[in-house]
Amino acid sequence: MLGATGVVFGDIGTSPLYAFRESFVGHHRLPLDQFHVLGVLSMLIWALILVVTVKYVFVTMRADNGGEGGSFALLALIQRVARRSPQLPYIAVAAMLATALFYGDAVITPAISILSAVEGMTLLNADLASYVIPVTLVIIVGLFAIQRFGTGLVGKVFGPVMVVWFVTIGILGAIQVIANPVVLQAFSPHHALGFVATDPIRAFFTLGTVVLAVTGAEALYADMGHFGRPAIARAWLWLALPALMLCYAGQSALVLANPQAIESPFYLMAPPQLLVPLLLLAAAATIIASQSIISGAFSVTQQAVHLGYLPRVRFRHTSSETRGQVFAPSVNLLLLVAVIALVLGFRSSSALAAAFGLAVTATMVLTTLMIGFVIFRVWRWNPLWAVPLYVVLLALDLGLFAASATKFMDGGWLPVVIATGLVVLFATWRRGRLLLNRRMSTHSLPVDMFLKSTAKVHRVPASAIYLTTDTQTIPPALLHNLKYNQVVHEHVLLVTVETALSPRINDEDRLTVSDLGQGFVRVIIHYGFAESPDVPQALAPLFEASPNFNPMTAAYFLSRQTLIPSRRPGMALWREKLFAAMVRNSESPMTFFKLPVNQVVELGSQVEI
Repeated sequence: MLGATGVVFGDIGTSPLYAFRESFVGHHRLPLDQFHVLGVLSMLIWALILVVTVKYVFVTMRADNGGEGGSFALLALIQRVARRSPQLPYIAVAAMLATALFYGDAVITPAISILSAVEGMTLLNADLASYVIPVTLVIIVGLFAIQRFGTGLVGKVFGPVMVVWFVTIGILGAIQVIANPVVLQAFSPHHALGFVATDPIRAFFTLGTVVLAVTGAEALYADMGHFGRPAIARAWLWLALPALMLCYAGQSALVLANPQAIESPFYLMAPPQLLVPLLLLAAAATIIASQSIISGAFSVTQQAVHLGYLPRVRFRHTSSETRGQVFAPSVNLLLLVAVIALVLGFRSSSALAAAFGLAVTATMVLTTLMIGFVIFRVWRWNPLWAVPLYVVLLALDLGLFAASATKFMDGGWLPVVIATGLVVLFATWRRGRLLLNRRMSTHSLPVDMFLKSTAKVHRVPASAIYLTTDTQTIPPALLHNLKYNQVVHEHVLLVTVETALSPRINDEDRLTVSDLGQGFVRVIIHYGFAESPDVPQALAPLFEASPNFNPMTAAYFLSRQTLIPSRRPGMALWREKLFAAMVRNSESPMTFFKLPVNQVVELGSQVEI
């Protein structure tokens, strides 16, 4: 729970820095009277209850795939339990879009969170405004630099800080509520409904800023593999939710008593002598706010790679206790560059607020659509109560999305551009791999035919391990080796690594071994989509059981294809060039599968796609 508090709730926990303020100082500027303040507060409270608590904690997080969360984990769960559903192609598209938008969120969150905290320096001295951008950039670089130490260690360090943060904002809010308890009326949803009924235009635009209070909710699901559902749910219900409600209620009570405080209601809840400590605590909390989304980006990338939506990327497991904790150096670097560019481009948290909401709400709508399939087709909940619940959740998400979409020209275009680019990458990689495999199969040779044709070929007294994606034919590397060297090893393993639709595979189910005869053995190594493959380690039991294979002398043969884009039907020429570039820049199979460097032989060929 402590680790989850430090990693998962940083984003949503720092929303009070800007969410309430933006509802009144944005483009639609609401009057600071009791009706509108209680209406906005009621919207904030019930958004936390319905979107985060009901939808994510009570419903969506139940749809864990062996402990893993996120759009691709949800897609794999649906594919596993409903293989023949005609809705699967649409669900796959929704998963790609949701994941792409999640990356957009991962770029925006560190920028807006850290900027919003550092901007508080100007309350101490207006002359410090020129230092906001440099200080923000220093903090961002430091945040991404510590990612290599792992989520577990980061969570242990950040956890106590976030506990102090939630206790502090809860106490500050409670003090203001005690001074002006009228705001407690906002816990009744009739204030939000009354606002919508009486002032529908302003209420609609206010939804676009209310969504800022639930940013980070998707991280609860994406980070589930790091800490597990029970820890995340308890930390939310016992600590984060009560503190956030009190903080928003406190800001409401403050601006009702002093409308001028709307310029910075969060910081002005504190006595002047505590402003500096609160600024330092807020800066620490916003650094942590970025952690949840960064950790989620690592997990989602690993899922995307193993499910065939991205090329191979180097991962490093950072915990011996929790298998879901991974670090991706290349993803970390790309996020760092993108976040720095965003800070330099937008230069304020208010300018980024418009971009933030659209990415979050679009992801929420897509997740709700996918979870609807699970509710009605997989879990088969009673429609009498499941339908009304689902309609309320979907209607709320659609309302938040529609309100956020009105800010498209003010910055909402940014996550759309990021998501569009990533969807193109996802679709191109998946389609390219399919075309490549089809092309390679036209030049492949069935095992039986190969064994008959090589009955009199010279066999050298050694062992060879050929990695191949096709479990029915002979690998191209073996055919090339025979063609140019005129020999076949006496003992040959044909090894295929397959990724299951579950996150992890038990060790006893890891290997499927078939004796093909004449010294050839087919081995299929099964991994979950949340595991990192280690071929030598997986083959160790086989080496121990068979005296014919010596792991220290066996050679690993890899097929390397150089792709040549052509005008063959299947994919546009520009996408073929993009796919070829992705192949060139992907992690080498030798590193990805953890093969011994001095025992690897690569045999290449050129392939037109």
